[in-house]
Amino acid sequence: MPTFVYMTRCDGCGHCVDICPSDIMHIDPKYRRAYNIEPDMCWECYSCVKACPQFAIDVRGYADFAPLGHSVRVRREEEKGTIAWKVKFRDGTEKEFLSPITTKPWGTCIPELAEVPGPDKEMRDSQLLYSEPKYIRMDEDGLHTLQSNGLTMKKGVYY
Repeated sequence: MPTFVYMTRCDGCGHCVDICPSDIMHIDPKYRRAYNIEPDMCWECYSCVKACPQFAIDVRGYADFAPLGHSVRVRREEEKGTIAWKVKFRDGTEKEFLSPITTKPWGTCIPELAEVPGPDKEMRDSQLLYSEPKYIRMDEDGLHTLQSNGLTMKKGVYY
């Protein structure tokens, strides 16, 4: 289920827009409030929910996450280093799940990346993933084909 924005809580800061991997969170130019322009395209990563400092974005959970008639609130508390998910069930029962924030600075999780410089502005603004040109060898002569690699297609059935 996609996320949704409480317009009365949103202050239009744009944190959700900056972090949304599918680029569907936008700021309404007239009202200066965030909204999901394409709910069907939501990846349900909840990055916007966790990033919102005003707690203006909520989730609609699936039945396996929480049963019908529930509500879910997410609170990111930087000073405590936690993200809390509070589920309120139809019967009034509440459960809270507390997780540590595990985002780490560049190069601290994967030691090999500590020696590699972070992506520059040009790479961050491009459509390619970091280091994608290197690993699919686009940085040489463009995208390679079977012929450019000296390979041939064998006869037969491929699935």
